[in-house]
Amino acid sequence: MYECSLCGFRTSLKSGTVMHKSKLPFRYWLLAFHLVTATKKGFSTKEIQRQLSHKRYQPIWCMVHKIRACMGARDDEYILCGTLELDEGFFSVEVAEDQKNEPKKRGRGSQSKAKVLVMVESQPETEHPDKGKGRKVGYLKMKVIENLKSDTIAQHVKEHVSPQAQLDTDDSTSYVALKDIVAEHRAVKVSNKKQVGKVFPWVHIAIANAKRWLLANHHDIKCAISHKNKFRYV
Repeated sequence: MYECSLCGFRTSLKSGTVMHKSKLPFRYWLLAFHLVTATKKGFSTKEIQRQLSHKRYQPIWCMVHKIRACMGARDDEYILCGTLELDEGFFSVEVAEDQKNEPKKRGRGSQSKAKVLVMVESQPETEHPDKGKGRKVGYLKMKVIENLKSDTIAQHVKEHVSPQAQLDTDDSTSYVALKDIVAEHRAVKVSNKKQVGKVFPWVHIAIANAKRWLLANHHDIKCAISHKNKFRYV
């Protein structure tokens, strides 16, 4: 604890931070910061618990989710700009309690699929256009959305994308309102899956990497991601 010599106010190093009111020691937090952020494949909460040699799982789970929430809040501070690729990804999740008794849906509307809007800065490569993907990746955002309606997607784009940006999407009707939000919206008709990788290379790499990260952490992503906490994982 630290005390002000003038007014007598007392505070701690954890006060006002992500560690606020946590009873876990500093070394737990510092090691968790490192494990969560320093590796491409990431660490599951169970593995972090093992690394820390802590007996109880719940405090470690809360700590890791606080870190993920903090990382998400940081990502919300910047706005995507330039040329962007935009598409949706579908991630397997547990069915919500209030939907378990509903008739099971298939495809894009399934209760066991979380709909995630993925936006990636993807600037055309000018120096070496024939090298690699032909585009240079920048920042990206992933946002869990409730539905694929045009108004829902437009609202998220308005919040996270610069009005001067150029958006590249497929020709889905979910994107019809985007032309009124950004400087230019290019809807490309994609006829097959092979063409998708060439027209929108980085957005699908981002989705594939996210699914691979979840699989590496939880081994069975159909059982691992809860409906309540799905937004923290992306």
